[in-house]
Amino acid sequence: MKKLLFLILSIGVFFSCDNNSKEAADLLVINAKIYTVDEEFSTAEAVAIKDGKFLAVGTSEELQEKYDATEVVDAAGKTILPGLIDAHAHFYGQGMNLQAVDLTETKSFEEVVSRIVEFQKQKNSEFIIGRGWDQNDWEVKEFPVKDTLDALFPDTPVAITRIDGHALLANQAALDAAGITPNTPAEGGEIEVKDGKLTGILVDNPMALVENAVPATSTKDQITALLDAQKEVFQYGLTTINDAGLDRQVIQLIDSLQQAGALDVRIYAMISNTKDNLDYFLDKEPLKTDKLNVRSVKFYADGALGSRGAALKQPYSDKHDHFGALLSSVAEFKETAARIAASPYQMNTHAIGDSANVVVLKTYDSLLADAGDRRWKVEHSQVIDEEDFKYFSKNIIPSVQPTHATSDMYWAQDRLGPEREKGAYAYKQLLDQAGIIALGTDFPVEKVSPFLTFYAAVIRKDTKDYPEGGYMPEQALSREEALRGMTIWAAYSNFEEDEKGSIEPGKFADFVILDKDLMEVPEAEIPEMKANATYLGGKKVFSAQ
Repeated sequence: MKKLLFLILSIGVFFSCDNNSKEAADLLVINAKIYTVDEEFSTAEAVAIKDGKFLAVGTSEELQEKYDATEVVDAAGKTILPGLIDAHAHFYGQGMNLQAVDLTETKSFEEVVSRIVEFQKQKNSEFIIGRGWDQNDWEVKEFPVKDTLDALFPDTPVAITRIDGHALLANQAALDAAGITPNTPAEGGEIEVKDGKLTGILVDNPMALVENAVPATSTKDQITALLDAQKEVFQYGLTTINDAGLDRQVIQLIDSLQQAGALDVRIYAMISNTKDNLDYFLDKEPLKTDKLNVRSVKFYADGALGSRGAALKQPYSDKHDHFGALLSSVAEFKETAARIAASPYQMNTHAIGDSANVVVLKTYDSLLADAGDRRWKVEHSQVIDEEDFKYFSKNIIPSVQPTHATSDMYWAQDRLGPEREKGAYAYKQLLDQAGIIALGTDFPVEKVSPFLTFYAAVIRKDTKDYPEGGYMPEQALSREEALRGMTIWAAYSNFEEDEKGSIEPGKFADFVILDKDLMEVPEAEIPEMKANATYLGGKKVFSAQ
């Protein structure tokens, strides 16, 4: 009897010791196809997670033998990617747009007006704002005029912004609220006047006159906007958003919401280039938490190609003697760049036209030649003269949005002509020169889905399967390059490659479980892909179930 009791106790101790020998984990994900996006672009089956970070990556068998997890998720063969990073978007702007009239994909100005009328019936807003129209999608491809809005809303200001954010149509009530007359100066843009009368069209800098007349948004509405935007990005597996232009108040609101646990998404904040913002931030060290990184300044060099505001070296092919415009003088740009160079902050400059790009590139090159690891970015890098590609590097990084190529391809040659178009949307050439490329969407200019970004970068078509063979297919990225651009290269461009962008031990446990294998799925199925679940810091923040 004593021998039997001793044997039972011995077996119990053996199993107890075996269980105790396992390391504790919070979450174990098994039976997956994991693209780690590490240096070798290796794949794995399982990950162990503890305290919000990846603990181990390996096979399902070895990780189940090594770790005792509080929760085990069987991925049932589904594909897992690192949490996706949008390297250029307008997160807060997207949230605010969700509170306004949605004018995207309208096929005529009449449809724009119809949506505004319907919106106002529901909202009864004191100042109607909206965004998303694009005259290039209409049969009549000219800027609209304000007459219809004047007749329908004689006492209610209306201001509706073009899809690219670089042109705006305002009715007379909005123009009056902004104090705009036919004689108002329009430095760095245009106030359109025909036959001595305002048409309602404002391009680039003068838009601020109307925007400043819009009643201030309450903190409550700002919070609603941020939470609505977070809900949307999590549905697509996005866990970090580079917000390309935020004021101090919004940055501080984001920080307070994150600190309170109300906002989870990670934000790389670019400070909007205003005197107040720069005076406040540049004398301080960058603000860095696990969820917020404030270490860069967003500067606008020029406008957009669609509204002919991009600054070109030679006139627009479809508008005689029109070159677009720089939004600030070259002297002001260089002065601001030198001030940022003297600080710890990164400079990220919007540059569309080849003239704007060469000013930015040469200024960056002169300031960064002996400055060490600064990683300044050229946001959009959209139209580059052949002789100017040489300036790009891992210290002067191209940050591009591939869906711009497939949106603009219908009229880009009209604006640029065939020769100049060869240096536009040249993502492969930019990557070959720089050794790195960061990919984003620029939402709400384009749609939020990163799968459309991937599709446009790799397949070079729009969702109508146009054009056959792809738009400038020689500039297509491989699937691996595109995924790196949406993960580890985007993280590198943010100085965050040691904490995110790949699935490796020690990094934040940000990942997405997909409905299909992005690296192998037939190309036609890419645009409709979805996230089954999104995890941030090991916590599930979205589930399609």
